[in-house]
Amino acid sequence: MILRNRRMIEPFITKDGSEVRELLHPKNSRVHKLSIAEARVRPGGATKEHFHRTSEEVYYILSGEGEMYIDEEKARIKAGDVVLIPAGARHYVVNKGEEELIILCACSPPYSHEDTVLTEGDQPYLRGSQEDS
Repeated sequence: MILRNRRMIEPFITKDGSEVRELLHPKNSRVHKLSIAEARVRPGGATKEHFHRTSEEVYYILSGEGEMYIDEEKARIKAGDVVLIPAGARHYVVNKGEEELIILCACSPPYSHEDTVLTEGDQPYLRGSQEDS
């Protein structure tokens, strides 16, 4: 049995700019084919637009609210929502609330910096999102 508590795990900043705690990852457990992490985005903050070459992701929103951008689509997200991000899809999230946006992220294959590609440019969807505020 593997039992971990988030307080046991040091956070780090991913390439997309979010603060992450890898709850289960091949680097810290016996899991091999996926990773589970807690990501946090501060109020008014956003992750950088990026994509993953091979990993698909599932976001489960634990608390907070914001906007999710996947390729050309935009959707409001809040606690209890689940989002599928296919491998290769450009994506980022904007915290539109007054509290931290906390997301449980599952990646398969497991998350890696090498699989994460930051997109060029200045996130045109983010500009529109800020204007909508």
